[in-house]
Amino acid sequence: MATALSLAISAIPPPGIDALEPGSDPGSTKRVRADQWHLTYLNVAEAQRIARGAGVTVAVPDTGVQPHPDLRDNLLDGIDVISGGDGSGKNDSNSHGTGMAGLIAAHGQGADLGALGIAPESKILPIRDTPEGGQGEADDLAASIDYAVRHGADVICISSTGGAGIALQRAIEAAVAADVVLVASVGNTPPDGAVGYPASADAVIAVGGIGRDGMHASISTTGPEIDVVAPAVDIYSTSINGKYRKGTGTSDATAIVAGAAALIRSKYPHLPAQEVAHRLTATAIDKGPPGRDDEYGYGVIDLVAALTADVPPLGFESVSAPAEGGASTTAVAQPGDDGPATVRGLVTLGVIVAAGVGWALVLRRRRRGDDPPPRISR
Repeated sequence: MATALSLAISAIPPPGIDALEPGSDPGSTKRVRADQWHLTYLNVAEAQRIARGAGVTVAVPDTGVQPHPDLRDNLLDGIDVISGGDGSGKNDSNSHGTGMAGLIAAHGQGADLGALGIAPESKILPIRDTPEGGQGEADDLAASIDYAVRHGADVICISSTGGAGIALQRAIEAAVAADVVLVASVGNTPPDGAVGYPASADAVIAVGGIGRDGMHASISTTGPEIDVVAPAVDIYSTSINGKYRKGTGTSDATAIVAGAAALIRSKYPHLPAQEVAHRLTATAIDKGPPGRDDEYGYGVIDLVAALTADVPPLGFESVSAPAEGGASTTAVAQPGDDGPATVRGLVTLGVIVAAGVGWALVLRRRRRGDDPPPRISR
């Protein structure tokens, strides 16, 4: 039986999204940049003086990615896994996929005009696997991940969560074996009461959300699987037909973390995927109770620290991280066994997965002095 996937945000403009018309107001594109509060909150300007995502490809399996004036220079030809498009992945009748791509790689239209992504020199590989109405299938997501791996994606931003079929689990495993960084949304409440798949998988960076005040966003699902959090409320990005969108949900936070992963992979091109994830968790700004917790994971991503901090490689906490572009540690931990997953609906929320060959997420999710998180039975 097929596993359903449905968008968390699914109309035009979807609930929680305002469509903003460019052109009629000469200052509209500048207003969008000013309204992207997450750029200032995350000190994106400083981070982009260090890296801008050059040389990195981020796959976005979603509702498609429509060319937008702020994004089109970074948009590759992709694929339609489902029928109804032109085969390029560039048709989007919903706006969700276009919005996720903009948060990752929008280059804007000059100094302070238009939307700006976290990694504006990265490339987007658009994969249309979810139809306009937002109801897709887990097997289509699996096919999308397989396509992304075959076509050289360095990061995959998966905007869905829920349960998993056999094909999807195998696709995640193949991405891990290919050293692809996968990032996944933990889900929105309601309807999600617990972290779903693939965010719950050991080899995935599970992303939750915070509000403008830096505190846990009520829409963000909580749980022991959460790794990091990022802004998820009133997030402006690109939309279809040259418009802009304002969204709230863990989709947005996930796309932002995917952009962060792209920055790290750009600065450290030889760093394995598990070390990319380790940089994100080890440099995160702790929130809530000391150490990892179920609302914030290890904390709010810190882009500048993730790009510059002396982070000991996994398994060598007392040893300095490798120099820029250098090889990382060769120590290997055995991955844990995953039990069978219950197949249920997938809710598109914005997911990014980070994975590395032969490494257990239990190591990646540790900070020095922290106990590893408990194993989650599935």
